[in-house]
Amino acid sequence: MKEQSIKLGISIGDLNGIGGEVVLKTFEDARMLDFCTPVIFASAKTVSFLLKHFELDINFQGVKEASNVIEGKINVVNVWKDNPRINFGSETPEAGSYAIKSLKAAVTALKSGEIDALVTAPINKANIQGEEFNFPGHTDYLNQELEGHSLMFMVSQKLKVGLLTDHVPVKDVTTKITANLIKQKFKTIHHSLVQDFGVSKPKIAFLGINPHVGDNGVIGKEDDEVLIPTLEELRDQGHLTYGPYAADSFFGSGNYKNFDAIIAAYHDQGLIPFKTLAFGKGVNYTAGLNKVRTSPDHGTAFEIAGKGIADINSFKEAVYMALDIYKKREEYAVLTENILQKQPRKKQYSGRSRGK
Repeated sequence: MKEQSIKLGISIGDLNGIGGEVVLKTFEDARMLDFCTPVIFASAKTVSFLLKHFELDINFQGVKEASNVIEGKINVVNVWKDNPRINFGSETPEAGSYAIKSLKAAVTALKSGEIDALVTAPINKANIQGEEFNFPGHTDYLNQELEGHSLMFMVSQKLKVGLLTDHVPVKDVTTKITANLIKQKFKTIHHSLVQDFGVSKPKIAFLGINPHVGDNGVIGKEDDEVLIPTLEELRDQGHLTYGPYAADSFFGSGNYKNFDAIIAAYHDQGLIPFKTLAFGKGVNYTAGLNKVRTSPDHGTAFEIAGKGIADINSFKEAVYMALDIYKKREEYAVLTENILQKQPRKKQYSGRSRGK
């Protein structure tokens, strides 16, 4: 019996950004259909406009619902019937509203099992705000809609960086970091490394909260009073936790190569070095949830939107990683279930060559 292809949902992102371009150019390569069945949440009219604008020769199948997806084809779920105006490079409330419509429809399908995993194209955090959507970004919304505790996990082939705090003002960072938060984020990353990436005994490094890890309290007491005691407790439990390390020299020295993951205290402390070392090849993975979601490591890039020059590599990596993680989770479920139980039927995905 032929195995089923993984149904990969894709939210279209901000229509005035580069999302539509990188999505469609990724699947312009027909070989991508060997790995999955893409399900784009937008409309046939919108996709047709984008194909014409970027002069792409792609055949797709328009469907009313995600439940009507045709395997082995590029599917477009008609989330809206109207024909929204696309004004590349502009930040407009209209584009934000359609980005939210696409995201909500995709997440609904993800929750119901009509799609297996989700890749989200970039949204603009300013024009999505409103009564229907009041979140800093994808991660916080998905945390509400799905089961588990979400964690922004920036991932590439050689570097994985998680955050204790993500979209939090710098002035509030130290008030958010508690022993319980550290333990929760560590548990989430540790489990993700085991379940989603096949690391049997993860080695995880922590970066200090303050410069020079506080210099024995001279530059702040949070490291000495909160972070260091919590890491000692985790080590006493048998976990391979290391640090805290001074963040200013950790990446430049190459020390990050010695660990399976690094946990940074706040957004820029982790994402600046990650994007410096892995930009264009990195993926934003929402770890800790019961469903798989990835996205590229860039934003809407309004400054180049519509020009046909957007780099698709990060989005393509996000697609591959979503499929890889979905497969790893299936394998993990088989390994950890009762051996006497009937094994579930697997979705088809045999992996892919990084050289493609």
